[in-house]
Amino acid sequence: MSTGVGRARRAPGPTGIIDAVADTPQASGRSLIWASWLGTAVFVVVSALSVGWVSLRPVGVSVSLILFGIGCIAFLWAYAIAVDRSRTDAIGIGGLYFLAGSAPKAVQRHLMASLAVQTVVSIVAASMRPFTTVAFGILVPMYGLGLAGLWAARYGFFPQRTKLVPKKQRAKP
Repeated sequence: MSTGVGRARRAPGPTGIIDAVADTPQASGRSLIWASWLGTAVFVVVSALSVGWVSLRPVGVSVSLILFGIGCIAFLWAYAIAVDRSRTDAIGIGGLYFLAGSAPKAVQRHLMASLAVQTVVSIVAASMRPFTTVAFGILVPMYGLGLAGLWAARYGFFPQRTKLVPKKQRAKP
């Protein structure tokens, strides 16, 4: 049994989110998915309240900056893990941060839906109260992007890197 980075496996047929990440070490991938939805829910509620009440806008700014900061850390952490994995795996940006082909459909659906909700809510809230502190919400989708990248870097599956032979060493026909 490997102690390195876990790899999610494609389960046959339709599966739930729990089945999709069941093969990961300690099924830790679930915590990233739940964290993404929890942050999204908090952001949606705080954004709605910030749009309605001026006195709650400092709370909205705080939540937006905290989620942005966590997202930046997760993004860089995912990048560092991906750089390490890239020695053996062919990792692309689409697979890393947008889970294109690197995650089961259930995982991809959840993490990308969470990112989409964050993006739509941030744009709508900022549009409703332009030139106010509500616009700090535009930073929040970094949270969803960072957690998606972290999931892929830790648990995603990528094809093995092929060994490239330099032109000088190739056999001439």
